[in-house]
Amino acid sequence: MYRILKSFILLSLINISLSQKIGKLTPEVHPPMTFQTCSEGGSCETIQGEVVVDANWRWVHSAQGQNCYTGNTWNPTICPDDATCAENCYLDGANYESVYGVTTSEDSVRLNFVTQSQGKNIGSRLFLMSNESNYQLFHVLGKEFTFDVDVSNLDCGLNGALYLVSMDSDGGSARFPTNEAGAKYGTGYCDAQCPRDLKFISGSANVDGWIPSSNNPNTGYGNLGSCCAEMDLWEANNMATAVTPHPCDTSSQSVCKSDDCGGAASSNRYGGICDPDGCDFNPYRMGNTSFFGPKKMIDTNSVITVVTQFITDDGSSDGKLISIKRLYVQDGKVITQSVSTIDGVEGNEVNEEFCTNQKKVFGDEDSFTKHGGLAKMGEALKDGMVLVLSLWDDYQANMLWLDSSYPTTASPTTPGVARGSCPTTSGVPTEVEQQYPNAYVVYSNIKVGPIDSTYKK
Repeated sequence: MYRILKSFILLSLINISLSQKIGKLTPEVHPPMTFQTCSEGGSCETIQGEVVVDANWRWVHSAQGQNCYTGNTWNPTICPDDATCAENCYLDGANYESVYGVTTSEDSVRLNFVTQSQGKNIGSRLFLMSNESNYQLFHVLGKEFTFDVDVSNLDCGLNGALYLVSMDSDGGSARFPTNEAGAKYGTGYCDAQCPRDLKFISGSANVDGWIPSSNNPNTGYGNLGSCCAEMDLWEANNMATAVTPHPCDTSSQSVCKSDDCGGAASSNRYGGICDPDGCDFNPYRMGNTSFFGPKKMIDTNSVITVVTQFITDDGSSDGKLISIKRLYVQDGKVITQSVSTIDGVEGNEVNEEFCTNQKKVFGDEDSFTKHGGLAKMGEALKDGMVLVLSLWDDYQANMLWLDSSYPTTASPTTPGVARGSCPTTSGVPTEVEQQYPNAYVVYSNIKVGPIDSTYKK
């Protein structure tokens, strides 16, 4: 998403008395949501799960109810440094519908974009749980992952993203006992951007070195980042979509520091242990401009069933990942991914040949191969990954990397630059939030099972 040893040494130096504490002002009650596991032949079992909002969205306060964090800055008295802040601050329960605009119904969840309550909330990031205290781990190597999605109300500049990350199933509470809140309160987030905007990472506050954002009134970034492998099953609005694997040298969650994190907040985007760019398949970017969008072959005015298949060399769930295939089902028809029309880049699936050729033809940095490519991504999939369901806008690049021409300084006729038909002036978050406050995305009917078991041909 165009979102180490040193880390463990760093954490060992932090005062062991610090903790990510649990507040008692608002009870934490997770909205229920079901999903299904399927077997050969298409027989599926319904599993009762629940969703939890990411800790980064939550109110963080002192024992006396004072804000530890307001706007995009920390309270210097309560949070003068990482250790003191973690000792003084509490994560509290969430009011899902009234504060975050999140509602569930049986197998579906709706995420509203702008929700006005005591304050103004923008988007959300949720995790699917197997029970009150643990995230659901999905093992999809050699299998397929299917879901329905409604992006009809997501315009240019918005991203309804559904993806897998190698978070700890307990939110990191076992590895980091100072994290008292755990998965129940949505802790432990990580991805291949090694994000540094997280307020708490592995039981530690991220106060030291914190720089408030110059254009976002709610965020900033600190010295620490949280890295792990990321499989973007779906990043989309009603104008463009992409499926993108992001491998890391170490798939599981690990902490990085400053420029060693890489990503957008560092001086060297490619300086970390993860691949921030990934190997993306965006139909528009691959030359088919009539495939995805309103009234196109995949009509974004209607609900879409999205199928992602993880093919191994021996067809088993223990083999080596060699290909990621994409299918769509709409109006009872199975539609395969569009075929690339870019000279020198063939096919309609993500495999090593496609990725190598795409990076070469587009002139992109090949950090995908550097960090192990599909083989490394397969290792993460085999170990099990946590499902993330989100809706967001982009204060760094206005989502142009998904739905417009990017970089904006390059000619749209240059291979790889055009990614969607949205204007290069679109996607400015302050404008998007004002123009589309009622935007929302709905994810539903999540299924996991053997190849060709989760949808009707």
